[in-house]
Parts: sequence; C-alpha cells; structure tokens
Amino acid sequence: MTFHGWPAEALEFYERLEADNSKTFWDAHRATYEDSVRTPMADLLDELEDEFGPGKIFRPNRDVRFSADKSPYKTHIGAHLSTGGYIQLSADGLACGNGMYRLATDQLARYRTAVAEDITGAELERVIAEVERAGPTVHGRDELKSAPRGYPKDHPRIGLLRCKGLVAWQDWEPAAWLGTRTAARRITAFLRASQPLKAWLDHHVGPSELPER
Repeated sequence: MTFHGWPAEALEFYERLEADNSKTFWDAHRATYEDSVRTPMADLLDELEDEFGPGKIFRPNRDVRFSADKSPYKTHIGAHLSTGGYIQLSADGLACGNGMYRLATDQLARYRTAVAEDITGAELERVIAEVERAGPTVHGRDELKSAPRGYPKDHPRIGLLRCKGLVAWQDWEPAAWLGTRTAARRITAFLRASQPLKAWLDHHVGPSELPER
C-alpha cells in the first residue's frame, strides 16, 4: 500500500489515550489504532525499505515491571529502521531520530577515543555542523556533569566527550500535512540529512561486542 500520511484520527487517538490510558479504552478503540495509526506506519516502512532497509514497529504495550507508572500503553507509535533511524508519531506530532542513543561500555570507550583524537574528533565536528545545516539538531545523551575519567576538563571537545550517546533529532508539531505525502518527504529528508552522523558512529564506534545480559 502507498503511504498517504496519518489521518487526524491518529492524533486524536493518542490525545484520548493520554486521558484514558486503560485496557478498556484500548480494546474499545483497537480498530482505530490498527487502521489510522499502525497501518500507515507499516505502509511508510514498506516505502522506505529500498533505501533505508526494513523497519520494525515497536509494540504498543509499555514494560511496567520496573516503573512507578503502570499505564499499560505507550502514548506514541515508534518504528526503527535496520540501517538506523527512528520514527515516532504522537499527539504532539511527528519526530525522527538517528544515531546511537545509549552507548554500551565498549562503545563508549571507542567513541571517546575517536572524539579525543584530533583528526576523527574534528571530522565529527564537521559532520555535526553539516547535519545541523540541513535542519536536524544533534543532541548528546546522558551527559556527565564533568570530564570523563582520563580526559582533561579543558579538552576542546569536552562537551562531546561528556556524552554517553549522540543522536540527530527533528520534530514537527501537528499540522494538516501529516495526512499527506509531505510526511514521507520530510522523514526521507531527515534520514538522508542525518546519515553522515550515523556513518561516523558506525565507522568509529560500531556495535557493542559485549555479551547480551
């Protein structure tokens, strides 16, 4: 199926779910979720697959085992692309991300080595500037309050060294274009614009080699 955007009912569904996050509401409005929320996302992922690889839609249920908030359902739909890239729709609108959200211990060590080194660190600064000129913003995740152990506080890239993750991000408030082909064009533009950051991370950091817990 061709992706034509998300209808207004998709955002209305999440507005109502935020007000009544219960199994009773979900069961009564499951058809709206399937038809107006999930099906358009699946159509979008099919359309993006040739350029960005297959995608996966995350399950709508929250993992509440270790959370004080026992609300059973996520108030957004999220999907991940195999080559990198994250797409999210909620009552707040559309958002996209790309990069490495949370670095494992071995990834973090490789990341900091590359950031600290003059050539690769300067390359990352140029990549971030290139990405941000195209529209997305680049954010550090879980930043330390001070320099990581072994690195000087006055390092020229201390801000990047303090990060435990690095992502490009862009979001858009709800608007009529979400129900049109413009949504696909904006998502595609974001994924292309953020690719240099993901490429730098893939090359200099790569996947974690630690055993899964």
